[in-house]
Amino acid sequence: MKYCAFLRGINVKGTNMKMAEVCQVFKDAGMDEVSSVLASGNIIFSSDQNADALKKILEEAMSVHFSYEAFLFVRSQEEVQTCLGNNPFEKNENLHSYIFVGNRGIEEILMKEFENASKAENEAAKIIDDTFYWQVPKGNTLDSDFGKILGRKNLKDQFTSRNLNTFEKILKKF
Repeated sequence: MKYCAFLRGINVKGTNMKMAEVCQVFKDAGMDEVSSVLASGNIIFSSDQNADALKKILEEAMSVHFSYEAFLFVRSQEEVQTCLGNNPFEKNENLHSYIFVGNRGIEEILMKEFENASKAENEAAKIIDDTFYWQVPKGNTLDSDFGKILGRKNLKDQFTSRNLNTFEKILKKF
């Protein structure tokens, strides 16, 4: 079965790693057909194990190899396609749209935080099939109230996000 691992916090804030080295860690952990998409920690691979088992194996392998606490989220090719296909937002050159990948139930926590945050004009969020989607004006992602909430340490092991363009590139590489 084909999967994508979405690594959290790669090549930001001092956690720098080469994707070729990350791919080698995946291969050494028993994954097949390993490749990366962009330098933000999107690793496509094949395995006959289930996503929960893969998460544990790969987080441990990454943590040991790179000497940091790794967090990643594993989705099948079908799940990645569904997430992109369910995107509720129209493309708009003035807005960024993000898809969140994380632990079960994180979408409800994120929605509560979003609802309590002040919002920019045209900023919106929706949950579709247990996936959280966020749209924000370009240039406001990190400075928005909700963007600041996303950086909280107590949430770092719960989710990661990618923009729509990244999801499209991942699907093309499967």
